[in-house]
Amino acid sequence: MVPDARPTAELESADADATERLAALLGRVALPGLVLALEGEMGAGKTTFVRGLARGLDSPDAVSSPTYTLMHAYRGRIPLKHFDAWMSAREGAFLASGGGEDLLDADAICALEWSEEVRDLLPDDRLTLRLLPLGPERRRLEWRASGPLSERVLRAFLESLPEEAEPSGEPAVERSP
Repeated sequence: MVPDARPTAELESADADATERLAALLGRVALPGLVLALEGEMGAGKTTFVRGLARGLDSPDAVSSPTYTLMHAYRGRIPLKHFDAWMSAREGAFLASGGGEDLLDADAICALEWSEEVRDLLPDDRLTLRLLPLGPERRRLEWRASGPLSERVLRAFLESLPEEAEPSGEPAVERSP
């Protein structure tokens, strides 16, 4: 298990659309084998983030929460496996369904909501994203890479962030101090 550490990067998004746009940017630079561990309270935007990630992977599929199915698979430039480990008592169900093995799929990107519930099952090399509500719509996104692949993807993502303003005149991305 990788101990919690300070975030490698912090960003803020103004609303769900901005969160989806950030996720789409990640999808454009993501690499096969990436495990994205999503953390945050109910309604923080984890499924919204995965929806944007799928868009960045050119997936034609509609994204929904896999809370009652444990996993959804989406087509795209790189396949995306979307897991939910919301109920801690479901760790056994998660393992029985092959969730642990699917997290090690070198040909896909694996996004796991409520990853803190199965932290001991996660690979050491993962990109952790904690979504923290700052208001009704605004979110802080705290990123932590814990291995060579996740560090490479996070670096490419941060380099891809737009510096220019959105058409509304608002900053495209706000970097937290």
